[in-house]
Amino acid sequence: MRLPNDETQGRRPRIGSLFSGYGGLDLAVEEVFDGETVWFSEFSPAPARVFAHHWPGVPNLGDITTIDWREVEPVDVICGGFPCQDVSTVGKRAGLHPGTRSGLWARMAEAIDVLQPEWVVAENVRGLLSATATRPTPEGDETDGCNPVPSTSEPSTPDGTVRGVESDPWSLGDQPARPLRALGAVLGDLADLGYDARWLGLPASDIGAPHTRYRIFILARRAVSDAAGLRRGPRRGEPGPGTRTARNHRPVASGHRPGAERAGGSRAASGVRTGVAPDRSALRRWGCYALAIRRWEHLTGREAPSPTLVSGDGQYRPAPRFVEWLMGLPDGWVTAPDLGLTSPEQLTALGNGVVPAQAVHALGALRAAEGDCAT
Repeated sequence: MRLPNDETQGRRPRIGSLFSGYGGLDLAVEEVFDGETVWFSEFSPAPARVFAHHWPGVPNLGDITTIDWREVEPVDVICGGFPCQDVSTVGKRAGLHPGTRSGLWARMAEAIDVLQPEWVVAENVRGLLSATATRPTPEGDETDGCNPVPSTSEPSTPDGTVRGVESDPWSLGDQPARPLRALGAVLGDLADLGYDARWLGLPASDIGAPHTRYRIFILARRAVSDAAGLRRGPRRGEPGPGTRTARNHRPVASGHRPGAERAGGSRAASGVRTGVAPDRSALRRWGCYALAIRRWEHLTGREAPSPTLVSGDGQYRPAPRFVEWLMGLPDGWVTAPDLGLTSPEQLTALGNGVVPAQAVHALGALRAAEGDCAT
């Protein structure tokens, strides 16, 4: 395994957060890497307010499409759950292409390319496995990404398939129009940037949550020390590695409010098989969900709030505090009155977030696998 160099020894790893939301992935990354978040990027005002409240004084770099990464403080870890709308199975399935929300992954890749962190953490929905993607064509490459067209001198079938070539028992090359998947594009980009990557899919129910919420987690590590220096020297007028200073002064003000107490260490995964039996009152209240609810209450140390609210028109609405509890967050992490979020804003922020305990379990497993291979 790599040993820490003189710059990193004796200090906590610095973390840069992209597409930060309410900070669920960041809680996990801070726990797994024992690090501290030094900047974040969140465009939407409501979740940015939540993040700034829990990480007071940490600057928000704002809209990721406007950031000049040469002016940003280098970090040891970059993490982010890039937008899922276009790869989600419940969306329009536009895919990971330029111009889509999910295509903002390219902006995250740009940050990785410039800052060259030691680690990269990415998270997204299960649709990353099946949604299509487009990778930029390398300069000078005129192909369309399909298999090459056979020359007229080569024997071929009427459909253009070349005859007389070595057979392919794994069926990897017989489909010239086989689409590139979103996960493949992300892993390919990381490889191009000089990173070794591992990934896994994990449902939240595997760590004891009373819902599935399947997520893909990617952990990548720089394959070669000082990869930026090996690839090229500083361009004209560009500062050398390690000499940049942060010049972005666009923090989201946290006011005089102290940061709320952070979520404690994630206990969920370690106690998922703990025997918990629902009592009669739990069965009356929750019915067939009683066992799952009681188990999550036991693992989180919090009683489940009411799942619904009655609106002014007499309609039942999902209760944000209940969704917050389902995500394994401390009470008030998103719903505290002093944050000033409306119920729809709270539900939107929670719906786009990550279960911290789920991310801790996934990243811990990926780090362990990376360590086993490095020894």
